[in-house]
Amino acid sequence: MPSMDMLPSISSWHVKQLVYNCLPERFSSGNYTDICVMHSVKEDLANIIAPLMMRPITRWPFFAFLGGAMFCLLVSSMCHLVSCHSQRLSFIMLRLDYAGIASLICTSFYPPVYYSFMCNPFFCNLYMGFITLLGIATTLVSLLPFFQKPQFRTFRASLFCGMGLCGIGPILHKLVLFWGEAEVLHTTGYETVMGLLYGVGAVVYACRIPERWMPGKFDIAGHSHQLFHILVVAGAYTHYRAGLVYLRWRDLRGC
Repeated sequence: MPSMDMLPSISSWHVKQLVYNCLPERFSSGNYTDICVMHSVKEDLANIIAPLMMRPITRWPFFAFLGGAMFCLLVSSMCHLVSCHSQRLSFIMLRLDYAGIASLICTSFYPPVYYSFMCNPFFCNLYMGFITLLGIATTLVSLLPFFQKPQFRTFRASLFCGMGLCGIGPILHKLVLFWGEAEVLHTTGYETVMGLLYGVGAVVYACRIPERWMPGKFDIAGHSHQLFHILVVAGAYTHYRAGLVYLRWRDLRGC
């Protein structure tokens, strides 16, 4: 006979299985790749929908990350689209582009920090508050004309690097608290891949790879800025996958 403490987890699992089984199958039979893709889609939908039928773990950190990622990519697209209008508009859009990058980095911390330390309010508020303040400071530095002077270039770059490096502390702390749990190791793997994708993207962009080696060959396609955007989107998607693991883990485990 299961104890009363186990009932929420068992019920949540049964509801997820019910929702998963009720999701529609493909109308035509496909190959093995199609089946795997559909299985992944059904699993993602079940993880998001099923907890809403009971007492769900709050989703706002996950949605905040999605909002930050969409804002970053939207502002970047607008910058590329309209910056050729005039020098003044280009200057404004470039600053908004940097602010979008800051919002993506800041909100990327919300799901791992909140769901890792939701049962430890002190560390949760400490990490969340620190990265939020740093994100606000970086956004202001990106927007204010005073900080656009050449002498502040190193300062601006240091803020962005500092935001990225702030993730090392919470991740190591999470591993110490929950070492051995499969979901924690799974999310850490995703976060490591995300960091590598962002880091490689930054290096490619800063070093102008590959056009520095073959000038004129990548003016239309394949230049560093395009590769940078591809790697950023790949990193954001990797973090999205990690967020789904966090949601499933906390919905089943609780505190």
